[in-house]
Amino acid sequence: MNTVRVAIIIFFVALGIATNYVLVGVPNVKFMDFIVFIGGFCFGPVVGALIAILTWAVYGVINPYGFVPQVWLATMFSETIYGLVGGFLGRNFVSADFHSRQGLKLSIFFGTVGFISTLIYDITTNFVYAYVFNVPIILALILGAPFTVLHELSNAAIFSIGSIPVIVTLKKLWEVRKVGVSKK
Repeated sequence: MNTVRVAIIIFFVALGIATNYVLVGVPNVKFMDFIVFIGGFCFGPVVGALIAILTWAVYGVINPYGFVPQVWLATMFSETIYGLVGGFLGRNFVSADFHSRQGLKLSIFFGTVGFISTLIYDITTNFVYAYVFNVPIILALILGAPFTVLHELSNAAIFSIGSIPVIVTLKKLWEVRKVGVSKK
């Protein structure tokens, strides 16, 4: 892994941690999932997964909601879903024209990806929570439903609204960097 990739990972991890603390008062509305997804989309699934793991490695230990090792590990590894899905999609959208008339369809697509990824994340972490605290899974799912729905809907909105502008901006910055490096 080269220094540029390490710097990218560090930047995205810091951004994920910082935005989590900024939104700490709003349960389950976070930009971290989106940041991990974008990192994977623009820089590959391995980078996305590393951003996920490293962000939770820090935020999970110094979590204002408390620290439970089993739940922390579940959230850390479940978060990789966003980076892996982003990385897979990024490989398949390499030549996509994000400025075309397909913008609305792409926004809906990204919102759907955010919703489904979050649903998988929430189901996984709710199962671990139920197991760790010896709570019947049905009860855990019912009690967690308001937080789960808020998490899924907020991620659907964030992914839908934010994906295209952020991806276009990062692609431009990456191209400027490549041009600057090739001139040296």
